[in-house]
Amino acid sequence: MFVLRNVGKLLFGSSNQESMIELPQGQLYLVRPLSPKGYSELIFKDASARIRRTAQDFQYQLVVQRVYEEGEAELFADEEGDDTEADADILAGERDEKTFLLDEALHFRVENREGSERVLAWRDLSGDAGDVYEFVCDAAISQPQVEQFELIAKQCQYERKYRKPHTTATEEDFEQFEFDEQPIPQASPLHSPTIERSIDCSDSMLLGKPSANTGVKREKVPEPDTTTPTKKGKDRDMKPPAVSAHPEAREMLAAEVAELHFFDFPSGAFVLQDSSVTATVTETGDWQYWLQVKSADRDWLGIPVVADINPVFNFEFLSFIFNQFSEDGSAYSWLLRFKDQATLERFQEGLLQALWEQLNEMKWSKIKDKERDYVADAFNDLVMEDSEQAEEEEEEEHIEEEEEEDDRAQSEHYDSDEEADDVEYKPKDSDVNKQLAVGYKHDRSFVVRGSKIGVFKHTPNNHLEFSTNISKVETPKGELFSPKKVMLHNEDRNLILQKDSDPNKLYRMDLEYGKVVDEWNIHEDIPVVTFAPENKFAQMTHEPTFLGISRNALYRVDPRLSGSKLVDAQLKQYMSKNDFSAVATTEKGYIAVASDKGDVRLFDRLGVNAKTHIPALGEPIIGLDVSADGRWVLATCRTYLLLVDALQKSGKNEGKLGFEKSFAADAKPQPRRLALTPEHVAQFAYETSKGVNFTPAKFNTGEGAEETSIITATGPYIIEWSLKKVLNGRKAPYLIKRYTDDIKADDFKFGTDKNVIVALPHEVNMVNHARLKKPTRESIAGEFGIAGRKGSGRIGTPASGRYKLGKDDIVEEAY
Repeated sequence: MFVLRNVGKLLFGSSNQESMIELPQGQLYLVRPLSPKGYSELIFKDASARIRRTAQDFQYQLVVQRVYEEGEAELFADEEGDDTEADADILAGERDEKTFLLDEALHFRVENREGSERVLAWRDLSGDAGDVYEFVCDAAISQPQVEQFELIAKQCQYERKYRKPHTTATEEDFEQFEFDEQPIPQASPLHSPTIERSIDCSDSMLLGKPSANTGVKREKVPEPDTTTPTKKGKDRDMKPPAVSAHPEAREMLAAEVAELHFFDFPSGAFVLQDSSVTATVTETGDWQYWLQVKSADRDWLGIPVVADINPVFNFEFLSFIFNQFSEDGSAYSWLLRFKDQATLERFQEGLLQALWEQLNEMKWSKIKDKERDYVADAFNDLVMEDSEQAEEEEEEEHIEEEEEEDDRAQSEHYDSDEEADDVEYKPKDSDVNKQLAVGYKHDRSFVVRGSKIGVFKHTPNNHLEFSTNISKVETPKGELFSPKKVMLHNEDRNLILQKDSDPNKLYRMDLEYGKVVDEWNIHEDIPVVTFAPENKFAQMTHEPTFLGISRNALYRVDPRLSGSKLVDAQLKQYMSKNDFSAVATTEKGYIAVASDKGDVRLFDRLGVNAKTHIPALGEPIIGLDVSADGRWVLATCRTYLLLVDALQKSGKNEGKLGFEKSFAADAKPQPRRLALTPEHVAQFAYETSKGVNFTPAKFNTGEGAEETSIITATGPYIIEWSLKKVLNGRKAPYLIKRYTDDIKADDFKFGTDKNVIVALPHEVNMVNHARLKKPTRESIAGEFGIAGRKGSGRIGTPASGRYKLGKDDIVEEAY
């Protein structure tokens, strides 16, 4: 029978050079033995399975690709209708291909059945417990072919786990990738046995009920080998690390008995290590604190109490979850489970006291009980009880997202005449992209790279298209400089710039001419830390004034004044040093000001005292945003975001915002601390050897548009929180996408929550919301297996000699 590879192969060209091995014929099923969604689903009636390399060292993908019969490809192409070529390329790839990162978490295995049937099976990591994909090989596939496929899969898993070539491995090393925990279920829909859902399968991450003695997976992980390993290279077993020497304790802040669990990467679950340990928090020096966990016969761990431990208290499971970082950058995740709520509350009090004092260098006893409760609320893991309605809403939302991914244009744009438009990327200088300003009035984005600014047009089909570049940013006196901060102004016709070496001045660039035309002296004695528009949408108007802050002052800047541009009558200056760090405004012009101390002040206008003071959790605030209506205040710290509801819900000021009226003494706003789960932090660090370091988070925004999403980034990961899921208390209410380079800046396209503009060191992309995925082992590792496809303008990685970018994606070349 004549068969034709999928449309993607016609468009992208052959990718055989990527394939390491291929099984050319078979069927792909998704089997859900425990799911009410249905037992078995035939995904591809005719398919091939192969293993291919990716653009990342030691990363490989298992790829199952649809195979068309003659005439089917043309039929599917006709059904695409008037889609653009770029859309059709990506839609075809998603419809006709399933890719899986070859990781031991897949539990990839092979089974030979009666009648010479051979089946490849692996876990569906994004599905329910027990879900597996099955590739049923055609009868023409020989046993040696399948055995060779299985061997190469083991070699790929070994290389990913240990980050070194499989040629260094022994037969015993490969045995760890043999998974025979249970027979592979039959894939045929004819075999649909009635299976009751086991309680043990209820939750793969934290199994259990509020009782301290039930639910968590109780398997002992082998104790770490303290002897020197005989293997060469970096071992990435991710077992509990060696214990550091403990400093001498000055004062005991907490000491409680608990169970100790360790996050096991292969299984994706917390596994019991010790049923009875003592967890202590002690003061060891001036503003230095220590967390130690030990049992009667073993010392388990000791770490300093700092923000990077990413503490989460979950009262539903009576648990405290935290991270441990080793000297080589590896991260581990631990869970302490206490016998009752009172014990957990006592431990929480001691741990938060240590963390707060370490960050603020002030004694916990000096703050009010109300502020202590505020801090404790922020670190609690607010989880909504599951309900049928919540599950239905999640299912509907998932369906909507899938439909949108099929219908909408994709993030990266590549011209049909790609070969003529592509440019080889080789950096000519040491500059990288740093600042991003997204236009409100006109569909333009501006990216600062050293003393150059690239201008990009937003096309109607949600792509980026290079427009022009401003090759030299220099003062009116001809001095070249690299802008420290930028802000669009006056209907996006001007760009306000700040020079790092002169904080008392700002500069106005006329974007029509592409040059700096004004130098503004703000004030001789009051510098500019940062600045913001007069109101949320002021840059869409001719409003000439804007706001500025210094370390201890808030003021208005009016460029129309002669001499100093600071308006003295609208200056609010504090005698004490408040360390102001960020400012944001609402549509009505209400003002929020944050500080390096971690607190936030809310003003209804300039020149007066703040109406509301939101206490500090401790970490410096590096970014601030406010919803247009003033309901939500969003602060960014290095390791978490803080979402605060400014609406008063009781008392005489019920219905008023904290900007307008002060909160009652007993009714401070409730904070929501948005952080990555400790398990995901550990997996991020496993992939990148870096801790969390968020870019300033932002709401989606637009006139008359409701804020629904929050965007930020850390390292190579773009992260989007769903505001609805956050407010409903969902677990891990965020989606991610990994890039090959660290993200320098990011923001939503104006007027939508569906498209995000991302500035990487040497390129700029617009990514569609549908391209972000739930955080799984595969999405965290990154999907870099498309290298070499003709439909993709990006080839390889910046380190490779084959790296190419389409002209619509690259910033550096335009400069």
